Amino acid sequence: MNIVMRKLYLRTFGCQMNEYDSARIVDLLTDDGEIVLTERADEADIILFNTCSVREKAQEKVFHDLGRVRALKTAKPDMIIGVGGCVASQEGEAIVKRAPYVDIVFGPQTLHHLPELIAARRQTGKPQVDIRFPEIEKFDHLPPPRVEGVSAFVSIMEGCGKYCTYCIVPYTRGKEISRPFESVLLEVADLADQGVKEITLLGQNVNAYRGQKEDGGLMDLAELLAYLSEVPGIERLRFTTSHPCEMSPALIEAFARLPKLVSHLHLPVQSGSDRVLAAMKRGYTVLEYKSIIRKLRRARPNLSITSDFIVGFPGETDDDFAATLKLVEDARFDGAFNFIYSERPGTPAANLTNIVPRDVQQARFEALQSLLDAYYQSYSAAMVDTVQRVLVTGPAAKNGAEWQARTDNNRVVNFAGAKDLIGQYVNVRVTRAFAHSLRGEWVDAS
Repeated sequence: MNIVMRKLYLRTFGCQMNEYDSARIVDLLTDDGEIVLTERADEADIILFNTCSVREKAQEKVFHDLGRVRALKTAKPDMIIGVGGCVASQEGEAIVKRAPYVDIVFGPQTLHHLPELIAARRQTGKPQVDIRFPEIEKFDHLPPPRVEGVSAFVSIMEGCGKYCTYCIVPYTRGKEISRPFESVLLEVADLADQGVKEITLLGQNVNAYRGQKEDGGLMDLAELLAYLSEVPGIERLRFTTSHPCEMSPALIEAFARLPKLVSHLHLPVQSGSDRVLAAMKRGYTVLEYKSIIRKLRRARPNLSITSDFIVGFPGETDDDFAATLKLVEDARFDGAFNFIYSERPGTPAANLTNIVPRDVQQARFEALQSLLDAYYQSYSAAMVDTVQRVLVTGPAAKNGAEWQARTDNNRVVNFAGAKDLIGQYVNVRVTRAFAHSLRGEWVDAS
């Protein structure tokens, strides 16, 4: 007897947390073998959008994408269309009111209820909405993760408690809650058994992790990293994204004593002006941030530090922006994500009136990006003629006969090598530096 498989189309927007959530959605819905993943929406039985509300006009983009699949629903009435993620949390019932053909709406903390939501929609004929913020229960209801590559994300906490004035995340992902230590350890050990060699720990403010231990005490991120360093098979550890206020002395010291912790840290600063940082409610000064950078580089002299910046925040003056450029020159960041400020409805900053003109925002963005690119290129150029230990992740993007690998400081390097190198650590001599990647040559066969 032929079994007709239902097909799932899943589109993901936004951050690595969403990428992780989408991977777990796939694990959950395909676990019983009755649903398979497809890359074509027009052949799907279930269409899910895992959304992000960080970008400008995110809600409108979601409704635009929903409008594009509406005709598919008309042609196939039994199709399930669902919206998850941060826009779902923010809009809730309003999504169904505006787009009645949407069947389910679910938040980041309730994705484990997807099978029940789909079943309830089919039984009742009514849209299902669940955007609650239950305690961190979803990890107890998800199947073990399945991976095909040699690197993997592991979410160790949910939500955020910082409430920066420009950010919608605390309102869409809920309060800050950490996974118990044992839950994280079991997932990492399971991934190692599947051949994963590099783990990236995820959290909105990942260094605020305080996971419960078996004895009832709490474990911070530094202690968690020490335990995970001992998991057989795991050779590299990364974590993102960090908040400067949570960069504890113990975590800084971890860069000195844990060789499996990579020489790369993403530490968003957002602005080089104390006045703007206060208006953003970031909780630190530029001097305090620079002090953290000095301590980190003392612990790991070759540490690559990247950051985030928002330019054109309401009230930002020419002097404020000049202070941001000065911070970049002082800190010498090895790259950064640079954003033009745009308001998010529901955030305190949305009520500010001293708006920076768009042309001024754009000019500042371009000036900052030019400076950031210059430092990134200088670091890349300095890597030429050095030998890097890299993890081979798969075929090169532009030449399938070559390999793509990732360096300790998070750069992509392409090189020619022997067959079947995926998942191995090899030594590569960097021969050229390009705008966004490196070129190398394989220097050993061990």
